[in-house]
Amino acid sequence: MTTSKSSSDRILATPSAYARKNYLYVQEVGTLHSVEPHISKRQNLNSFLFIVVMNGNGTITFDGQQFPVEAGNCIWIDCSHSYSHESSADNPWTLMWVHFYGTSASSFYNTYIEQENPFLFTPPSIVPFTEALHTLYQVHEMKNPLLELISHKCLTDIILLCFTENSREHQNAATISEKLQLIRNYMEEHYMEKINLDDLADTFYISKYHLSREYKKTFGITLGNDLTAKRISHAKSLLRFTSDSIEQIAVSCGFQNAGYFIKVFRKAENMTPLEYRKKW
Repeated sequence: MTTSKSSSDRILATPSAYARKNYLYVQEVGTLHSVEPHISKRQNLNSFLFIVVMNGNGTITFDGQQFPVEAGNCIWIDCSHSYSHESSADNPWTLMWVHFYGTSASSFYNTYIEQENPFLFTPPSIVPFTEALHTLYQVHEMKNPLLELISHKCLTDIILLCFTENSREHQNAATISEKLQLIRNYMEEHYMEKINLDDLADTFYISKYHLSREYKKTFGITLGNDLTAKRISHAKSLLRFTSDSIEQIAVSCGFQNAGYFIKVFRKAENMTPLEYRKKW
């Protein structure tokens, strides 16, 4: 890493074995005040980096592509990829940032990217992000006894904010989003009936290929898997709160037959419907 003149307030954290196994945990957290142009280059790190640009501007290069960065921007990147960021000479930046990791970190990030969310975005306000980062720094500085649990919450809050703020951006495509929600509501009401992609496309006047692609992008799950999950959820309710037979439940939840229902249920819950009924 090459650096120019700058000042940095940072805390290096060493998480416990329990935190590494169960939590999202902080590796480094801090604030960088650049006085002159500052360049940072890294790659192949088992880490995720989240940055808030407080003021100033510069550039970030990620996977070989360079992007301009300015005050009010947020950045979330996978540090196993090659990246670098550089403060400008005429308007050096101030950054708040955290490097973090954890067993679920990759899953969160991959889901975020699969939904075609940008790694560089501008939320309406950076305050919720900076408050979480400030708390992370503070609990580590004060050695709070619950710092690992609080850190996990703050990191989860930051991730949720990333999803939420970019979901708002996606709502600009209101027509397709509203139609997809109508389709999802329709499946919730008609899950017990035979439903397939062709019929939904015809009913809602949308290309089945476009429907399939946009549904996964919007809701983070394929249309077919979402329908199956709805059927399983209703079946679980009937198993717990009625004395209906497995055959009756299969039919009333839209499954072809009891055998297929048992197969799908076992795959989803790692137990048969009867085992679920007895357990609950």
